[in-house]
Amino acid sequence: MRDCKNNLVLLVTIMLAQMVSAQINDSITLDNIVVTGTRHETDVRHLPMTVTSLSNKKLTEQHRTSILPTLNEQVPGLFTTSRSMFGYGVSNGAAGAFTVRGIGGSSPNAGVLILIDGMPQYAGLYGHSIADAYQTMIAERVEVLRGPASTLYGSNAMGGVVNIVTRKMQQDGTKTNVRLAAGSYGTVQGELTQRLRKGKFISIIGVNYGRTDGHRPDNTFKQYAGFLKLGYDFNQHWQAMGDVNLIHFNSENPGETNNPLIDNDQQVTRGMASVGITNRYENTSGAIRTYYNWGHHQVNDGYNTGGTPRTSFYMHDDLMAGISIYQTFSLFGGNRTTIGADWTHFGGHAWNEDRISHAESLIADKTEDEMAAYVDIQQTLTDWLSLNAGLRVDHHTQVGTELVPQGGLAFNLPNEIALKAMVSKGFRNPTMREMYMYPPQNPNLKPERTLNYEIGYKQTLAGGDLHVGANLFYITGENLIMLLRENGKPLNTNVDKVENYGLELSTDYKISTRWQMNANYSFLHMKYPVIAAPEHKAYLGVHAHYDSFSFTTGLQYIAGLHTTVGENGKKEEFLLWNLTANYRLGTNLTLFVKGENLLGQCYEVNYGFPMPKATFMGGISLEL
Repeated sequence: MRDCKNNLVLLVTIMLAQMVSAQINDSITLDNIVVTGTRHETDVRHLPMTVTSLSNKKLTEQHRTSILPTLNEQVPGLFTTSRSMFGYGVSNGAAGAFTVRGIGGSSPNAGVLILIDGMPQYAGLYGHSIADAYQTMIAERVEVLRGPASTLYGSNAMGGVVNIVTRKMQQDGTKTNVRLAAGSYGTVQGELTQRLRKGKFISIIGVNYGRTDGHRPDNTFKQYAGFLKLGYDFNQHWQAMGDVNLIHFNSENPGETNNPLIDNDQQVTRGMASVGITNRYENTSGAIRTYYNWGHHQVNDGYNTGGTPRTSFYMHDDLMAGISIYQTFSLFGGNRTTIGADWTHFGGHAWNEDRISHAESLIADKTEDEMAAYVDIQQTLTDWLSLNAGLRVDHHTQVGTELVPQGGLAFNLPNEIALKAMVSKGFRNPTMREMYMYPPQNPNLKPERTLNYEIGYKQTLAGGDLHVGANLFYITGENLIMLLRENGKPLNTNVDKVENYGLELSTDYKISTRWQMNANYSFLHMKYPVIAAPEHKAYLGVHAHYDSFSFTTGLQYIAGLHTTVGENGKKEEFLLWNLTANYRLGTNLTLFVKGENLLGQCYEVNYGFPMPKATFMGGISLEL
């Protein structure tokens, strides 16, 4: 859309008016406890970094299977790509790329680290996350740390961290949730979760299925997923927990509209499993966890109109395994010191396989290791001042040793005002693909690095009903990995091309017991633009309920979104309106209908992949 610049002014004006008018009122008591800024539960007001926490209720109120659309709306400075009504896929033409404050992107999608219960999740060969695996059925809440978090989490946490905290069950009994829905373009979705607690034992099971014909020819997507979590409380201090998350999807890529593809198909199976023991005492807490992620990909790269079918499939098996150990101590008054160590083994085997003879042609067969130790200190100096400082020593068997410091201050002032200042370093080791696969490969690549400076403000007002916040940041970087030409040949090369600055605003307001609203806005300036990082991103949402009826609606405005970069780079601008309405029949059954892009906008997030116009879904949600 090219005629909606005034919409940005309108949305920002509403947000600022909301924030200013709140000054005459008196606070929302939010759930301030997070684990992502540290390795232990901490009141976010004592952390210098910026963390947004979204509950399962917020993630599911619009009956979505994936967590990504809600993150896109609710977290300023974060953007995720999409290409269809349902499904993200992998390989060429895939979506689900993350950027935070202009760091990240789609080539590769490895600058923002995705965690499940603090354990890293990405493909061992390509280093990117698998967007279709991050589903609402597994999430108790999602915490997003904006800005580098490599001191605690290592490589890939260069732009930020998205941590999915898995489902819990606090009280004895069972709870079952079923959601069934169908809608535009033959889209069908079904989900079942059951949580059980009996004394010291808990189990959580989730399964779902989804498919769509897609809004373009050759654009079908089908997935099956399952999640199992088991836990046992030995006593009030020690707990054991294990989980496994499996997903299989078949995805068709129709190609760019001006360069369509035939038979560009993907069959992908991903698995993620972990086992851990945690402890919690009054003055110390910690955990030891081991995890194993694996995947099998079969990709037919397809052919253009008038071309000939491929004679071989691309295949790969990848893995990532590791151990994480950390313990937090209260060494003296107001102190929390965390000491930890991580070890990760990752890589895989990639080959082309003849479709008839099944003969294999090797592309890569490689593994690497990464080892690290870190310390993070949180010290309350006075009733109103907290200090955070940390250092990580990270060693990669190919690229060497990286020192990763961070430091910050948090000021908790009268009238529930919190001021924060933070300096943090992030880094990303080059992926296996960048170092060893295909002609641009370069085994001498150095890690990408960023340095983030930010100051923040938060305040609760209106007797606990209003929360407002603002952040200013400046990011520099070096060794960005880009595809250049050397002696006429393509080569992955390190270049110093990162300089971003921006502003983020957010507000949540409980207007009454029936009405709530929230809004956010982010401005991003990039000296060297990247794909999937909009200059302006604004959202205004409203949730209301009255007896058996409730609805959630939101407007999102995006401007200055680069879909291509360079001399002839393209930008997108659009305004999206979504609406979900619910009607509760009795105490257990809810009927719902929802519409997305109700303004029928013509826009692209991935270049050459137009998004569908208005789409609709309807279904039931059952709680037992």
